[in-house]
Amino acid sequence: MTESITVIETPRLRLRTATLDDAPFYLALVNEPSWIANIGDRNIHTVEAARAALEAGPMAQQREHGYSFYIIERRSDGAGMGMGGMIRRDSLPGPDIGYAMLPAYWGQGYAYEAAAAVVQHAQHVLRLPTLYGITSPQNQASINLLNKLGLRFERFSRLPPAGKETNIYRKDFCCDLGSVSAP
Repeated sequence: MTESITVIETPRLRLRTATLDDAPFYLALVNEPSWIANIGDRNIHTVEAARAALEAGPMAQQREHGYSFYIIERRSDGAGMGMGGMIRRDSLPGPDIGYAMLPAYWGQGYAYEAAAAVVQHAQHVLRLPTLYGITSPQNQASINLLNKLGLRFERFSRLPPAGKETNIYRKDFCCDLGSVSAP
């Protein structure tokens, strides 16, 4: 079994690598109506399928690229709140920031705190030149968060595999050393 590694900490949150033990949490998260509406139905309906998806997704991304979607936990009690981080998609020229929080944690600044820390990590630790973000044109909360993080609308596209309508956002770091402060 792979051990979890804390990658990022903020005043309230811990972002750590996923393990196969996170499968029940992941199963619940990907079957939230908000996940299905805004990210898509992953057709994951068992703990075994969730384990396989974690292994093929975030765990493989971490091994291959040194970053992934992390489990977001509240530092005060270890409660699993969501996932956030970066992934590498074949359809984009650079890493893509992503986040999803369980509805119980919406409206409390947790998504921004986690995402701002991911942006700082991408820029100052990983030293990535560019960070992308994608969202459906109807997901105003995500659009607002990407804008608050300093990502700007670049173009509209239909990304594979589903070809769903997608807004693509971008933040270049080469000449922008500090526009998003750590929470």
